[in-house]
Amino acid sequence: MGQPRYDAVGLAVLQPTRPGSTGNPVTAAHRQLPPGSVAEITALATGRTILALIDEKTSLTTDKAEIALSPAAARLLDLSGETSAPVRVRTTIASPADLNALRSGQAAARRLDAPPALLAALRLQLSPPQSVSAAAPANALPVTATSMRKLPDPTPAPTRPAATPLARPQRGQYLVQVAALSHPVRAQGLARTLGGFVETAGSLHRVRLGPFADAKSAQRARDAAQRRGYGGATIIVQP
Repeated sequence: MGQPRYDAVGLAVLQPTRPGSTGNPVTAAHRQLPPGSVAEITALATGRTILALIDEKTSLTTDKAEIALSPAAARLLDLSGETSAPVRVRTTIASPADLNALRSGQAAARRLDAPPALLAALRLQLSPPQSVSAAAPANALPVTATSMRKLPDPTPAPTRPAATPLARPQRGQYLVQVAALSHPVRAQGLARTLGGFVETAGSLHRVRLGPFADAKSAQRARDAAQRRGYGGATIIVQP
């Protein structure tokens, strides 16, 4: 198997324009994704989705910002007037045409907007809103009151007592991996929503369903997860 697909929600901030840069490249900086990779970014307020080329790593912390967008990427997401906005970030394999476009400083082909039901589920994975501008990185662009446009405030998940980690069931040969998240609380919340469990390896927390006794049951669970917006859901066969 290849590496698990990166999938996380958080805040996007604006990446400052570098001195001497030309054109309007659709790029982004991320703390984990390697330069040269491609991220699929979805604005959780509107569902608008784009592809962006990761051009550098950033020191932004998980609690404050997930990704820093170039001005062109922010405009494509209709976020050019924002200081920060909630987004979903996923790794993806771009088509040759999209990859060539991004590398040449152009936008990739238009993506379908995320459906409202998926956006509602993703907003529940957000941590309580925090101020990013108060602790913005040293190279962040200055913010003025006239540059801010209010986004719909994502509704945080209801406050609950601290949950114990979900135990992995023991029977069955087949599993369905829905997502691999960097935030343990979000992973636990998603697992509870889907009726699954979490397995942690290093900094990734894998949300899985099952185990299932036969391949058909696993396929039904995978298809159901994909219909709910988790297109990267895959079947894993245990030894």
